Amino acid sequence: MDPEFTDIATRGATALAGLMVTSAWDRVKPRVAAMFGGRAESISEDLDETRAEVAAAPEDSRESAIQSAQGEWQPKLRRLLADNPAMAEELQAILDEFTPQQPQQVVHETYNQTIKGGTFSGTTIMAGKINEVHKH
Repeated sequence: MDPEFTDIATRGATALAGLMVTSAWDRVKPRVAAMFGGRAESISEDLDETRAEVAAAPEDSRESAIQSAQGEWQPKLRRLLADNPAMAEELQAILDEFTPQQPQQVVHETYNQTIKGGTFSGTTIMAGKINEVHKH
């Protein structure tokens, strides 16, 4: 399988599992189910079951339930993309619409330098942005 499909299936499953407990779920679920074509109704039911499991998890084990949902949906999305590569574009569109872009992280560092017994003393201030790189 194309590594790009594996990557997008993994990102898709991660986003899907996280979105199950958000207000966006009612808009995400039908789009994901529709990607599976003739199986959309049964996929929708499967998504509802997975969401119910995640939502029912106690707060202290919610992360584990989300990871379990990821593990369930990643191979399903990977198989979908292997059978129908055109769905990669739709999955990416869903990711672009429903997953927040990571803000640039601003880094500020200050260094103070002093040399005893000499005359040098100084301050260096560094600032910059760190951009997260994503392979598409």
